[in-house]
Amino acid sequence: MRTDLAVIGAGPAGIAAALAAARRGIRVALVDAAQGPGGQYFRQPAPGLRAEGAAPRHGRRTWARLRDALAASTVDVRPEHHVWCVERESGGLTVHALLGPEQRESVELRADAVLLATGGYETVLPFPGWTLPGVVTAGGAQAMLKGHLVTPGHTVVVAGTGPLLLPVATGLAAAGVRVAALVESTDPARLPRHARALAGKLPEAAGYAARLLRHRVPVLTRHTVVRAHGEGRLTGVTVAALDARGRVRPGTERLLPCDALAVGDGMLPHTDLAQTLGCRLDGHAVAVDAEQRTDVPGVWAAGEATGIGGAALALAEGHIAGRSIADRLRGTTPDADAWLPAARARARGRTAAAALHALHSPPAHRGDGVPDDTVICRCEEVTAGAVREALTLGAGDTRTVKLLTRAGMGWCQGRMCAPGVAAVTGCPPAPARRPFARPVPLGVLAAQYDRTAPPDDRPRPEEGPS
Repeated sequence: MRTDLAVIGAGPAGIAAALAAARRGIRVALVDAAQGPGGQYFRQPAPGLRAEGAAPRHGRRTWARLRDALAASTVDVRPEHHVWCVERESGGLTVHALLGPEQRESVELRADAVLLATGGYETVLPFPGWTLPGVVTAGGAQAMLKGHLVTPGHTVVVAGTGPLLLPVATGLAAAGVRVAALVESTDPARLPRHARALAGKLPEAAGYAARLLRHRVPVLTRHTVVRAHGEGRLTGVTVAALDARGRVRPGTERLLPCDALAVGDGMLPHTDLAQTLGCRLDGHAVAVDAEQRTDVPGVWAAGEATGIGGAALALAEGHIAGRSIADRLRGTTPDADAWLPAARARARGRTAAAALHALHSPPAHRGDGVPDDTVICRCEEVTAGAVREALTLGAGDTRTVKLLTRAGMGWCQGRMCAPGVAAVTGCPPAPARRPFARPVPLGVLAAQYDRTAPPDDRPRPEEGPS
């Protein structure tokens, strides 16, 4: 199939960009791995549940407006398309995606321009017992509730750091779950220095605080989970207070009985596709200009891929990107004044995002107290002790640790364990460049080679005896 613009990711940024471009006469294909548009923020119950509107979600009016606009638009929405690679070719770009839940068949979508709205993923810093059944990420618990109307347990502890913990805790409580505690490692004393930048977020935060009070959820600030307990299943967690340097204060441990733990220590941008295309990164995020263009011709990026900042910022960036793409594809120079309100919203959103990042940065010495027998890389079963031993063998960065221990070489390709490896070793985390954004069946790769290889280079069956 051929289109003008391929938008990868149907969250707030992708939808906003698709609508902005389509309204200006651009043919748009909106592809996403989920069963329908919305992303994590606007995630809807699975169609088979027939429970539209039953799941708790934020921005109901905003979602209704986007959903109706998308239904009335010319945007070609393509759900269950798992994009594994984007290639630059003569005449444009080619998006490769695996279809459906089995992901064994690949399709190609050729486009003149691509918008990367690939979102972000959670990080979890390891602790003893974090691999027990019943321990899930905070976003995972939210996805279970929003998408499937189920909860991870009857009594849940929500822990870690970051603004995501608030909607997770209040959403679970509203669903009838007993939230034993909201455990936040951030020191509330740091809030006043960021109050001005976060002024626009205060009403939302006050709403969450009121709901926590209504559901009688205890809040433990400057605390962290140090151990999860259970034999084959989570039965409780031990939490402890942190000192000013982020280290556990001895003698402050307390046991919280629970059958589920929703834990998250912030988020990182998804940059696999951007890196494969050769886009420049700014830290962990895709670097973009004022039009949301990357430094690769024909490639734009918006939303969490350019920096974790929430739905409002993603909507603003997506709108700007969509208008810029429409103008550029028509051969005209974009007029920045035309999207001035969105640019102002983007500026406010980026200021607030920077403040939230500074406020909720994980404890600096969080990895120091992780025991040697704690599994860091669950795919390859690499322990903290093995990771530390790599340092004694001369490893000075996370890539060398990976080569010496196999930490990060498993199914997730380091997406889950890389932050833990960095925390335990003290090495600065670095984005890993991967050839594919997700595992791809060998048959798909073989078919790609057989289709693209020159006739003389294709493998031939052996000839029989004459």
